[in-house]
Amino acid sequence: MPAYSPLSLSVTVPFAVLQATYNDGCTTPGNCEYFLTRVLSNLDDLYKSMKASPKGSGHFAGPLTWIRAMQDTLRGDFSFPNLKRHQKLLLGTRDKVNTWMQSHPADYR
Repeated sequence: MPAYSPLSLSVTVPFAVLQATYNDGCTTPGNCEYFLTRVLSNLDDLYKSMKASPKGSGHFAGPLTWIRAMQDTLRGDFSFPNLKRHQKLLLGTRDKVNTWMQSHPADYR
């Protein structure tokens, strides 16, 4: 559980936490389940923060759509086999959100 509430902060902290996943991965034996669960959790926290942002969810339309599509594809099955099966989607969503956020620095600085 994060040490912050994604509903009470701007997107700054949840985005920074998501960016930290770039220093991790499925390459270390035994780490893949933790890593994929972490990416999913971080994207969910960022989604909640964007929805609660005073800028309004319309400002974050792209990232919210991508995260929601990922969530819909997972269909509530957060088991490791399902996350592993959708690893490309999880990481692709993270990468798209990261690219979008990098082009909107006022949203996280």
